[in-house]
Amino acid sequence: MFDLTPLYRSTVGFDRLARMLDEAAAGEAPGYPPYNIERIAEDEYRITMAVAGFAPADIAIEAKGNALTVAGKKAEKTESKGEFLHQGIASRAFERRFQLADHVQVQGASMENGLLHISLKREVPEALKPRTIPVVDGQSPKVIEARKAA
Repeated sequence: MFDLTPLYRSTVGFDRLARMLDEAAAGEAPGYPPYNIERIAEDEYRITMAVAGFAPADIAIEAKGNALTVAGKKAEKTESKGEFLHQGIASRAFERRFQLADHVQVQGASMENGLLHISLKREVPEALKPRTIPVVDGQSPKVIEARKAA
């Protein structure tokens, strides 16, 4: 456990970062369902979650602000023709939360072979992208036209 108090005293405007560090240090992340986070391209990512036994209708994905929540709940129990000697396929309800970086948007989601794929893309607005400012020659005289007010 780390004491982050000195960090809080010397920073301004990093409350969200400090809160995330506190949450990460506070407890162990839940292990179900397992997931991968992949970088597909420069600004494209994919979260893959193992959700065997769940149908697309059993999964709810919500993006709100910088938070992505994936929840799964079986609609109803199906009757089995026999009794289980071992039941290793989990069908318990789950909720997994992800913190998204600024300007990361959810593009879509799909399920294939028991894996849920969520596509993400970082789209920085043009106003926030770096731009080059041309430097003009200060030696040229500027001509100002005087106009008579009407």
